[in-house]
Amino acid sequence: MSDPKAGAILQRDKTTYAIKPRTPLGVIDPDTLERIAHVVREYKIPAVKITSAQRLMLLGIREEDLGPIKEALGPVGELCKNYVQACPGTDWCSFGMMDAMGMGARLDRLVFGRAFPAKVKVGVSGCNFNCGESRYRDVGLVGGPHGWTVLVGGNGGRRPRLGDVLVKGLNDDEAEGMVAAFLDLYASEASVKHRTALFVQKRSIESIREALGVPAID
Repeated sequence: MSDPKAGAILQRDKTTYAIKPRTPLGVIDPDTLERIAHVVREYKIPAVKITSAQRLMLLGIREEDLGPIKEALGPVGELCKNYVQACPGTDWCSFGMMDAMGMGARLDRLVFGRAFPAKVKVGVSGCNFNCGESRYRDVGLVGGPHGWTVLVGGNGGRRPRLGDVLVKGLNDDEAEGMVAAFLDLYASEASVKHRTALFVQKRSIESIREALGVPAID
């Protein structure tokens, strides 16, 4: 049996834990909502918090309840370090220029369950308003009238960093392929625990473009 504490976050009191159920792109269907609500009531979880990354965090869980809670959550309890957040895009938003939800689903399949040197956060924004927080994610996509702009090496943590523009004007297939190529390069070359921000700074965006066959941006 896997370690029930895997993926759980030890809280300030050093005795209880938090977990983040898997809700790709921040979309939750009624069955998932009911499953989570049942678990919260059954195990008397004291707080549920919506995170900045469009996920739910269940707070104040006793250690002995971690295993049963993950089992009760089922597939929703598949915890992972990597995630994709996306704005409503052209599905729902009048400002959307590109299909952020569709692209987000593609990229979620690229990163979910994959091992990287460090966690990978992906943001997808259907327009320049950046509602998917794309500019300070490890990988960010921003939609525009001429296609996707792909940014890499962003970070919103203790050392905030805007991502570097890798390439502009890509269609959906091209953008997915470019993200996959960058992540392959990152996975093969970055040191353990080095986020993409440090990787991009150390290697330089120019050398990354050259390695991926991307022309320089004027």
